[in-house]
Amino acid sequence: MSKIRVTQVKSQIGRLKNQKRTLEALGLRKMNQTVEHEASATILGMVNKVQHLVSVEEIK
Repeated sequence: MSKIRVTQVKSQIGRLKNQKRTLEALGLRKMNQTVEHEASATILGMVNKVQHLVSVEEIK
């Protein structure tokens, strides 16, 4: 399974509570913080939910 690198590029201030919880579940707590995850269906669904707040790149 491939890996993805997720970076928070926009602030969570003023966002819906479920979007804030999704960012926290991904391990993102600060701006420009980067985390790596396996590209499972669960993680990709979470990323899709907050795609306007994060940037995603695939790790080879």
